[in-house]
Amino acid sequence: MMRFRLFLLLSVTLSLGSPARQPNIIFIMADDLGYGDLGCYGQKIIRTPRLDRMAREGTRFTRCYAGSTVCAPSRSVLMTGRHTGHTTVRGNFGVGGVRGLGGGTGRVPLRAEDVTVAEVLSRAGYVTGMSGKWGLGEPGTTG
Repeated sequence: MMRFRLFLLLSVTLSLGSPARQPNIIFIMADDLGYGDLGCYGQKIIRTPRLDRMAREGTRFTRCYAGSTVCAPSRSVLMTGRHTGHTTVRGNFGVGGVRGLGGGTGRVPLRAEDVTVAEVLSRAGYVTGMSGKWGLGEPGTTG
């Protein structure tokens, strides 16, 4: 009985410890960047010391493939977590695209009901941000 009480006391004490700290997440997506183009994956000509350090101190993914052969559908797959066949963005421009800045058929936006990884992370307490090319929709759309 004494051992059980000691076990119970120890279990409760350990469970009251500080909660685990959420890891930082930095996801870099670059057009036309191949698997072997960074030093951390064996590239010897172009130096990428800061990216190599991030890879060394963080998590590297070695079995990841683009969601599509062109950028907008790949971004849609990445942002929504959907398979290419289940997303509405099937090309950089096309059917369902809003009028582009030049007046032609423009980029297809994400739908208002599409939940993005950034929204899921925000709900989990993360501060999210994005920098660079978006390529989903036109100004004033949900994309």
